[in-house]
Amino acid sequence: AVTCLLPADLGAKPRRDRWDPGGAGRSSLALALLPKGDMRTSEPDEEEDEEGEKEKTDCTSLLLGESQPSKPAPICCSARYGLAVWAFFGFFLLYALRVNLSVALVDMVESNATLTKNRTSQTCLAHSSTPIVPRNTTGKKYNWNADTQGWILGSFFYGYIITQIPGGYLARQVGGKLLMGFGVLGTAVFTLFTPLAADLGVGYLIAVRALEGLGEGVTFPAMHVMWSSWAPPLERSKLLSISYAGAQLGTVVSLPLSGLISFYTDWIYVFYIFGSLGVLWFLFWIWMVSDSPETHKRISLAEKEYILSTLSDQLSTQKSVPWGAMLTSLPLWAIVVAHFSYNWTFYTLLTLLPTYMKEILKFDVQENGFLSALPYFGCWLCILLSGQVADYLREKQNMSTLFVRRTFTLIGMIGPAVFLVAAGFIGCNYELAVAFVTISTTLGGFSTSGYSINHLDIAPSYAGILLGITNSFATIPGMVGPLVAKGLTHNNTVGEWQLVFYIAAAINLFGAIFFASFSSGDVQDWAVNGYHFHRN
Repeated sequence: AVTCLLPADLGAKPRRDRWDPGGAGRSSLALALLPKGDMRTSEPDEEEDEEGEKEKTDCTSLLLGESQPSKPAPICCSARYGLAVWAFFGFFLLYALRVNLSVALVDMVESNATLTKNRTSQTCLAHSSTPIVPRNTTGKKYNWNADTQGWILGSFFYGYIITQIPGGYLARQVGGKLLMGFGVLGTAVFTLFTPLAADLGVGYLIAVRALEGLGEGVTFPAMHVMWSSWAPPLERSKLLSISYAGAQLGTVVSLPLSGLISFYTDWIYVFYIFGSLGVLWFLFWIWMVSDSPETHKRISLAEKEYILSTLSDQLSTQKSVPWGAMLTSLPLWAIVVAHFSYNWTFYTLLTLLPTYMKEILKFDVQENGFLSALPYFGCWLCILLSGQVADYLREKQNMSTLFVRRTFTLIGMIGPAVFLVAAGFIGCNYELAVAFVTISTTLGGFSTSGYSINHLDIAPSYAGILLGITNSFATIPGMVGPLVAKGLTHNNTVGEWQLVFYIAAAINLFGAIFFASFSSGDVQDWAVNGYHFHRN
């Protein structure tokens, strides 16, 4: 065995990479500098040559200051994949709690209160459907007009945007586990109070929805902080795609399930059922997960050493946050632009395309819960598969992190833009409309392994704060995008809606090009103590 002494360790206790039964009295530096042929043991010559080459490589790596990662720990029953699964269910419930109101609201308001004064296009013939009478009509009804409903649905984002950056900062100080847990718990508890708030008045309901947004706003930054301590660099795409894919599946399940609950029982149970599940998840979360591998009680020693060794040269120990260097970092602003641009298109598809199909094509996607959830099911599958592919390309094909992040971002942003523009030229083909929105939303799933986790590539120690910054900007399209579209479509003509789609596609294209031009796949020098450049 060979002991290597780094120049920085001269005068200190030698570092020994392996157990050396016969080397206690040998000079470590001398052995490190001996020719391969002079390092003799009792093994055969062939094994000696192989061992010499290996030791030589180990010494070179140590002299260059590189970390020596352990052998990858098994995936099955591992603590890091257990964390991904619990995070998956957490985000599943978060998005179920977020979108269930949009479905329940249909049964909460009087039918004549939703009439709009906007003109309706006569381009396409009405899409005939058989009226469905709910089996249960005991739920209370409220006389809220379209503007009031818009305030109720939009109030969530006004709370959501406030806690993004503070959430990332607090998670770094107190740990992501508690912040993520109480974020979900708070959202669930306020969801349970939704029926009561609706009874008290629309102002109370708006306040409760804003408080739900405050609670949910800390969850993504908190989870990013946890992954900065848990995700080995070459497993980031897989682990984060599993955890964040829960958001899409939560939408897939919540849309039709909320409709079924309202149809067969009462709309209040939409909030009681999902809210109760959120409280139950919180109890398991507090019991099962930990902030880091060091504090986890059931993690194996091999997995702990593997995770810590792969992250040893990428984390910062300084308490203060380098705000100046962070806010002037071009790779960060590349993520900001991409995140903002992607969400503009995402919310256009989420809120405006159904309106386009209803007002122009005379086709209401709420007639079929499966069709309304199909785009998000495609996105969920794409997120899971793209995460596996991204890490395979990085680990097995030796493709750089930068190349993979840029490629997946371009696919996940240009693809939806193309199909969004195409949606303006589909005529009255209802099936093609559903196909285009499904393909567009599905392709957007590639972005999860692109810009969406690039925060962990450039600054793992500050990933939560970075996500808070980018998600603050990315929340603006949820508030502004629908207002812009409403201002452009007073007459509900095909030409007006084409302009809406052109604007969204152009923003998406700009974001993709900006990210491809200025993004980075390396840990930035301001993000690590004592280092100036680190390659992933």
